[in-house]
Amino acid sequence: MESPLVFWLIASVLVLAGLVGLVLPAIPGTPLIFAGLLLAAWAEGFKYVGIWTIAALAALALIALGVDLWATMFGAKRFGASKRAIVGALIGAVIGIFLGLPGVVLGPFIGAVAGELSAQRDLRQATLALAFTMIGIFQATRFLS
Repeated sequence: MESPLVFWLIASVLVLAGLVGLVLPAIPGTPLIFAGLLLAAWAEGFKYVGIWTIAALAALALIALGVDLWATMFGAKRFGASKRAIVGALIGAVIGIFLGLPGVVLGPFIGAVAGELSAQRDLRQATLALAFTMIGIFQATRFLS
């Protein structure tokens, strides 16, 4: 078996990146922190942290991610984005999670523009929806900090 030190180092990097992600909207902070804590528990064979604790942390991470998505949608709506842009941004965010960092950054923006264009708006209004979604994401980051 490999040394748990390697796993601890990777877990530490994940948690530190997640802490940075709590401030920077382009980095998914909560999932990274959870992944780091899960890896640290696994490195020790779940000797100190049990499955119930991991399940509770997973539930809290999902709730935090949901609140973050809600706050982003609320901010975009507050600044004038249409409902389709908000739904598009949400779908883009969910799909973006599975595509890594570029998907997390670009997913909500592409979804918002696609939503606005599907609402029969022109490219100018779709670009404004992109800006409103970006403002919503930054507002959500400020709100959750």
